[in-house]
Amino acid sequence: MVITTEDLQRLFALIAGDIAVQRDHLCELDGAIGDGDHGLAMDAGCEAAAKAVAALDPAQAAPTAAFNAAAKAFLNAVGASSGPLYATALMRAGAAVKDRPELSEDDFVRAFAAMAQGIQERGKAEPGEKTMVDAWRPAADAALHAWAEGMALPQCFDRAQRAARDGCEATRDMVAAKGRASRLGERVIGHIDPGAASAAIIIAAITKFVQHDG
Repeated sequence: MVITTEDLQRLFALIAGDIAVQRDHLCELDGAIGDGDHGLAMDAGCEAAAKAVAALDPAQAAPTAAFNAAAKAFLNAVGASSGPLYATALMRAGAAVKDRPELSEDDFVRAFAAMAQGIQERGKAEPGEKTMVDAWRPAADAALHAWAEGMALPQCFDRAQRAARDGCEATRDMVAAKGRASRLGERVIGHIDPGAASAAIIIAAITKFVQHDG
């Protein structure tokens, strides 16, 4: 499987569509422990990213340009904390595959892992702190481990998707160490972190993309 800029245009459209469907649900989750606008922010960011990538000429733009265009658009569309986090993630993905005219499966796994690393470093968060890192970090680790074991790309992302879902679910029992939710102390226990929930949706969309093309 080779992934072109045209494929990435489809991927970003798929992510935007899946986030749009879950927008109100994400706002509900955020309403319990935050501002209640996480769904709106993610919807705006993903839609802007998809539009920016769709506007590129795939014959001229390499995958790095697609990731960078998505990063800039996401950041411009989202003032909330998720803006800089996803912009950093997408820039890191672009840097990981710099100068490639198209992406091999190995490139794609490395770009995915670079996104998780970018989010973790920019947010200065560790797993267990009730953030999107609780979905992204285990997903990236699962994909990398499966890839190193020689699994096919769709299986690697199936592992990633399950790890993200489990990580998201695990935030229900955590106390928040970051952001607005951290002020609520133990009152956040019993609520899923909205950032982890949106991360799980994005990772599931990437998995769907890989499995459909793979």
